Amino acid sequence: MTNSDSHTNREIREESLEKLRKDLATRERKQKRGPLGTVLASALVIVLVVAGIYFFASRDNGEKIEAEDSTTTVNSTSMTTTTESPDENQVTAPALALARSEALPETVTCSYPEDGKAAKEVSAPDTENIPATGTVNVTLKTNQGDIPMTLDRSVSPCTVNAITHLASNGYYNDTVCHRITTQGIYVLQCGDPTGNGAGGPGFSFANEYPTDEAEDTNSPVNYQRGTIAMANAGADTNGSQFFLNYKDSPLPPNYTYFGTISDEGLTTIDAIAAKGTKTGGSDGAPADEVRIESAEVE
Repeated sequence: MTNSDSHTNREIREESLEKLRKDLATRERKQKRGPLGTVLASALVIVLVVAGIYFFASRDNGEKIEAEDSTTTVNSTSMTTTTESPDENQVTAPALALARSEALPETVTCSYPEDGKAAKEVSAPDTENIPATGTVNVTLKTNQGDIPMTLDRSVSPCTVNAITHLASNGYYNDTVCHRITTQGIYVLQCGDPTGNGAGGPGFSFANEYPTDEAEDTNSPVNYQRGTIAMANAGADTNGSQFFLNYKDSPLPPNYTYFGTISDEGLTTIDAIAAKGTKTGGSDGAPADEVRIESAEVE
């Protein structure tokens, strides 16, 4: 990343954080006008780690896509308790509902426009009459153990269509999960054949659930342990990278949820996470390489 890019990215982060602070301050003032506002606002002050799947680099020039962590203080009156034992950096937030408020039609039309050079040659998925009901099972066969997943067409059919297409065509075979995060958010990130976090399939697609139902895309929700969501480089830039939440991860609802991980898969990921990163930090390549040997669609 060039110095100019770094300067621009810093400005973007600072502007985004300032907007978030103002929005939160406004919301707090409104809450305090209510009968319980003053008590709840003072009692439920938390430290929110606005973390990790934000990207501040151009994918077209091959530069590594970087993830950034920023910290701010927020007030909330709508909270749920995390299911995992929290550490000092873990926060509580409303749990992400795993179903849409209104069902989609039986089938939908999707769009997968070209988007840069493919990290690994693969065709674009079909776009017409895509099923929007039911589930499909995909198992990531890794050198660290199997990760069986159930993908839900009813919440994000175009995403499931893309992931199953990529898996069926061998796109994920012999690729590494390049990132484990062990603080603030808790994710194993996979799906880039280049292994550096910058690669994609040469096409993109729009965000689906929960982004398309969210009234507030700044306030975090809990992407709960066992959920799967798409990594992106901003709105509607989904490609092939996804992240597996092995603990509750509070994030803005800007990442498409599309399925869940089985207990067997969580056991595999827990063992990977327990070893930490190669550098000993909280974010980076897993200490032991995690290689997807094959992705099998059932």
